[in-house]
Formats: sequence, C-alpha cells, structure tokens
Amino acid sequence: MECFPTAHSTRLVLSDPHPALERVRIVLCAPSHPGNIGAAARAMYTMGLSRLALVAPRQFPHPDADALAAGGAGLLRGASVHDELDAALAGVTLAIGLSARPREFAGEALPVRSAALEAVRCTARGDVALVFGNEMSGLSNEELARCQIVATIPGMPGTSSLNLAAAVQVAAYELFVAVHGDAVWTAPAFVPATQDEIAQLFAQGERTLVAMRFLDSKMPRRLLPRLRRLFARARLEREEVNILRGILARIDQLLARARASEREERTP
Repeated sequence: MECFPTAHSTRLVLSDPHPALERVRIVLCAPSHPGNIGAAARAMYTMGLSRLALVAPRQFPHPDADALAAGGAGLLRGASVHDELDAALAGVTLAIGLSARPREFAGEALPVRSAALEAVRCTARGDVALVFGNEMSGLSNEELARCQIVATIPGMPGTSSLNLAAAVQVAAYELFVAVHGDAVWTAPAFVPATQDEIAQLFAQGERTLVAMRFLDSKMPRRLLPRLRRLFARARLEREEVNILRGILARIDQLLARARASEREERTP
C-alpha cells in the first residue's frame, strides 16, 4: 500500500493541493445549522481539502454558510448534495465515521490521528470519505454501519462532543499533517553579537553612564559586572547591540547639548 512522504523541512512551502487530499471527501450527514456547513468548508480550505458532500442538509444554500466559509466559499459552490448517505459514498474505497461515544461496531475503532494516516494510505487505491453526523446526535448506528472504520477525537472523559465544524477542523488538520508533516515557518536566523562588538558596547555604555553621573568611575562598585551578566544571559544579537549603541549615541548628543547650553548660560 502506497504511503506518502512526510515533510521534515523547517520551512513550510506548499503550492498545489496534494493528490492524496484531493481524493478525500468530507461528508456531513443532515447538518441542521448552515453556519456549521460554512465553518466546515473554511476548515477544509485551510487544510487543503476541496471535496464537500452534504446529505439532506436542513438549509442549504444559506447566507450563514456563505458568511462563515470565508476563503472556503468556493467549496460551498462545488459541494454535492444528496438525499441518502449511500449516494454521498458512491465510489469510495474507505469510509471513516467520526463518533464521540462508544458503539457496537463491527469495524475498527481508531483515534483520529491514526485514522487520518490510514485514510491517506488508502487514497493510493481510490477515494476516501470522512463522515460526520449532525449536531444533535451525531451519526446513527445505521449510518455508522456504512463505514469500515470509526474515528474518535480524544478528549476528557464525560465531556460533550465537539461542535461539528470543530470536529471537521481537527480531522482536516490530522489529514494535512499526515501528508505534509508538521513543519512550520521559521523566524529569521539569529546572528549573535561578537565579543568585540559587546566590548565596544560596554566601553560606550561606561562613558555614557559616567557622563550622566550615574556611574562614578572612581568607585564603580559592581554595576558593570552585573550589566555584563545581564547581557550575557540575554545572548545579544548584533542588531540588538547596534540598537543599544544608537540609544547611547543619542543620549551622548543630548548630554553634549545640555553641557553646551550650560556653558552659554554661564558666559557673561
């Protein structure tokens, strides 16, 4: 069975939809609130899924669905609508039903992360469906019987199940990670200041502190050693050293102006 590679890069660069995700359809059974349909479409869109199937939706199309879909509005326009679940599952090689509560079930029960991995593997053979029940009661036993695997999103025992759109988001995220890995964007590279640059900063800082009469050069006590320890813990970047030296330079300018003004005032 074909497995798709997992990304390990520290920089996430994606372009076209992954072929495995293009073979996954999200099926919502009898959704009662159109806002949940829209929010589910948005969740799919953010995770690279594009195929939405609705079974006997109470209200669709609907402005609330459009409002909550955001960038996923195109998924709503392309969604297929069916009277029965069997029609929504036509042509799939694997159906995975999402259920929050234990059932009598002849198939395999998996946590959603494992189910997502299995779904991605099975897309090598054809389409896969993730099936979600309605907001009030979830999937019926009859609907779940149409699935080969039941998937559960782990949570605190005894708590209520997730909102429909939230459940779609979690499942869609796990599918995305199963295909692309969990690499994320990275911050700009850290460029540490050299010892020479830090020494120049301290030399300038000492002169400025003396000029401000904050530091007595004849009785420095432990101020400068404590400042050295502080900056050592901070592991200063080169840009940070430049900023601090710029601040000190500005203070030096203001002190020079103040001294010049004092001299002018004393001049008869």
